[in-house]
Amino acid sequence: MSSYFVRETFFRPDCEVAREQTRIPASLYGALVSLRRDAGDKGVFVPIRSLQYLAVIDREEVVFVDAVGGYAHRDGEGGRLIRIAWRPVVRRDSLSAPVSCEVIYYFSGLKDIQRRLLSDLASEVAKTLERRFVEDGGVWEGRILPFPFPVFR
Repeated sequence: MSSYFVRETFFRPDCEVAREQTRIPASLYGALVSLRRDAGDKGVFVPIRSLQYLAVIDREEVVFVDAVGGYAHRDGEGGRLIRIAWRPVVRRDSLSAPVSCEVIYYFSGLKDIQRRLLSDLASEVAKTLERRFVEDGGVWEGRILPFPFPVFR
Protein backbone atom coordinates (compact mmCIF):
# COMPACT_ATOMS: atom_id res chain seq x y z
CA MET A 1 0.00 0.00 0.00
CA SER A 2 1.31 3.43 -0.81
CA SER A 3 1.65 5.83 2.07
CA TYR A 4 2.40 9.47 2.46
CA PHE A 5 2.55 12.03 5.22
CA VAL A 6 -0.24 14.57 5.61
CA ARG A 7 -0.01 17.29 8.22
CA GLU A 8 -3.27 18.91 9.28
CA THR A 9 -4.15 21.22 12.15
CA PHE A 10 -7.51 21.00 13.88
CA PHE A 11 -8.85 23.46 16.42
CA ARG A 12 -11.18 22.48 19.20
CA PRO A 13 -13.53 25.42 19.84
CA ASP A 14 -13.33 26.84 23.34
CA CYS A 15 -17.00 26.20 24.15
CA GLU A 16 -19.11 23.11 23.80
CA VAL A 17 -22.71 23.61 22.74
CA ALA A 18 -24.00 20.25 24.02
CA ARG A 19 -23.09 16.75 25.09
CA GLU A 20 -25.10 13.58 24.81
CA GLN A 21 -24.71 9.86 25.28
CA THR A 22 -25.31 7.51 22.38
CA ARG A 23 -24.29 4.04 21.30
CA ILE A 24 -22.41 3.12 18.18
CA PRO A 25 -22.79 -0.31 16.59
CA ALA A 26 -20.18 -2.90 17.54
CA SER A 27 -19.32 -3.42 13.87
CA LEU A 28 -18.55 0.28 13.39
CA TYR A 29 -16.47 0.43 16.56
CA GLY A 30 -14.52 -2.67 15.50
CA ALA A 31 -13.85 -1.18 12.07
CA LEU A 32 -12.63 2.09 13.64
CA VAL A 33 -10.29 0.14 15.92
CA SER A 34 -8.95 -1.82 12.92
CA LEU A 35 -8.18 1.35 10.97
CA ARG A 36 -6.53 2.96 13.97
CA ARG A 37 -4.47 -0.14 14.77
CA ASP A 38 -3.17 -0.31 11.20
CA ALA A 39 -2.07 3.33 11.40
CA GLY A 40 -0.01 2.92 14.59
CA ASP A 41 0.38 6.25 16.38
CA LYS A 42 -0.87 8.29 13.44
CA GLY A 43 -4.38 9.58 12.95
CA VAL A 44 -6.54 8.16 10.20
CA PHE A 45 -8.46 10.43 7.84
CA VAL A 46 -11.72 9.11 6.41
CA PRO A 47 -13.60 11.39 4.01
CA ILE A 48 -17.38 11.20 4.29
CA ARG A 49 -18.25 12.42 0.84
CA SER A 50 -22.03 12.36 1.26
CA LEU A 51 -21.76 14.95 4.04
CA GLN A 52 -18.58 16.69 2.88
CA TYR A 53 -17.06 15.97 6.27
CA LEU A 54 -13.75 14.48 7.28
CA ALA A 55 -13.49 12.01 10.15
CA VAL A 56 -10.18 11.94 11.99
CA ILE A 57 -9.69 8.80 14.06
CA ASP A 58 -7.13 8.77 16.86
CA ARG A 59 -6.65 6.76 20.05
CA GLU A 60 -9.12 8.62 22.27
CA GLU A 61 -11.74 9.98 19.93
CA VAL A 62 -13.11 10.49 16.46
CA VAL A 63 -13.47 14.13 15.46
CA PHE A 64 -15.46 15.45 12.54
CA VAL A 65 -14.63 18.57 10.57
CA ASP A 66 -16.44 20.23 7.70
CA ALA A 67 -14.29 19.47 4.67
CA VAL A 68 -15.29 22.62 2.81
CA GLY A 69 -15.66 25.22 5.54
CA GLY A 70 -14.88 26.01 9.12
CA TYR A 71 -11.31 27.20 8.67
CA ALA A 72 -9.80 29.34 11.45
CA HIS A 73 -6.55 31.01 12.48
CA ARG A 74 -5.03 31.11 15.95
CA ASP A 75 -1.53 32.19 16.99
CA GLY A 76 -0.38 32.41 13.39
CA GLU A 77 -1.51 28.90 12.48
CA GLY A 78 -4.52 27.94 10.40
CA GLY A 79 -6.63 24.84 10.63
CA ARG A 80 -10.07 23.33 10.52
CA LEU A 81 -12.59 23.66 13.34
CA ILE A 82 -13.81 20.46 14.98
CA ARG A 83 -17.59 20.38 14.78
CA ILE A 84 -18.43 17.10 16.53
CA ALA A 85 -16.34 14.67 18.58
CA TRP A 86 -17.10 11.08 19.58
CA ARG A 87 -15.47 9.64 22.67
CA PRO A 88 -16.23 5.93 22.90
CA VAL A 89 -16.40 4.37 26.36
CA VAL A 90 -15.16 0.85 25.85
CA ARG A 91 -16.86 -1.04 28.65
CA ARG A 92 -19.06 -3.71 27.21
CA ASP A 93 -20.12 -7.23 27.98
CA SER A 94 -19.54 -8.75 24.55
CA LEU A 95 -17.88 -7.99 21.24
CA SER A 96 -21.28 -7.78 19.56
CA ALA A 97 -22.69 -5.25 22.05
CA PRO A 98 -23.02 -1.61 20.98
CA VAL A 99 -20.39 0.72 22.45
CA SER A 100 -21.41 3.67 24.59
CA CYS A 101 -20.16 6.93 23.20
CA GLU A 102 -20.17 10.51 24.39
CA VAL A 103 -20.97 12.95 21.59
CA ILE A 104 -19.67 16.50 22.00
CA TYR A 105 -21.14 19.22 19.83
CA TYR A 106 -19.09 22.37 19.25
CA PHE A 107 -21.72 24.04 17.03
CA SER A 108 -25.49 24.12 17.24
CA GLY A 109 -27.83 22.54 14.72
CA LEU A 110 -25.80 19.38 14.16
CA LYS A 111 -28.21 16.71 15.45
CA ASP A 112 -29.18 15.68 11.90
CA ILE A 113 -25.52 15.51 10.90
CA GLN A 114 -24.81 13.32 13.93
CA ARG A 115 -27.55 10.86 12.92
CA ARG A 116 -26.19 10.68 9.39
CA LEU A 117 -22.61 10.26 10.63
CA LEU A 118 -23.56 6.98 12.28
CA SER A 119 -24.61 5.41 8.99
CA ASP A 120 -22.44 7.26 6.48
CA LEU A 121 -19.22 6.79 8.45
CA ALA A 122 -19.85 3.05 8.66
CA SER A 123 -20.01 2.67 4.89
CA GLU A 124 -16.94 4.87 4.28
CA VAL A 125 -14.89 2.99 6.89
CA ALA A 126 -15.91 -0.32 5.32
CA LYS A 127 -14.78 0.95 1.89
CA THR A 128 -11.47 2.14 3.36
CA LEU A 129 -10.84 -1.22 5.01
CA GLU A 130 -11.68 -3.03 1.78
CA ARG A 131 -9.26 -0.86 -0.22
CA ARG A 132 -6.50 -1.50 2.30
CA PHE A 133 -7.20 -5.22 2.22
CA VAL A 134 -6.93 -5.33 -1.57
CA GLU A 135 -3.88 -3.02 -1.74
CA ASP A 136 -2.06 -5.09 0.88
CA GLY A 137 -2.49 -8.20 -1.25
CA GLY A 138 -5.48 -9.47 0.66
CA VAL A 139 -7.23 -10.91 -2.37
CA TRP A 140 -6.22 -14.51 -2.73
CA GLU A 141 -6.86 -16.82 -5.60
CA GLY A 142 -6.16 -20.42 -4.94
CA ARG A 143 -6.44 -23.76 -6.65
CA ILE A 144 -7.31 -27.08 -5.17
CA LEU A 145 -5.48 -29.93 -6.80
CA PRO A 146 -6.29 -33.59 -6.43
CA PHE A 147 -3.89 -35.45 -4.19
CA PRO A 148 -3.76 -39.13 -5.05
CA PHE A 149 -4.31 -41.44 -2.09
CA PRO A 150 -2.63 -43.41 -0.62
CA VAL A 151 0.56 -41.40 -0.53
CA PHE A 152 2.81 -44.23 0.57
CA ARG A 153 2.74 -47.68 -0.99
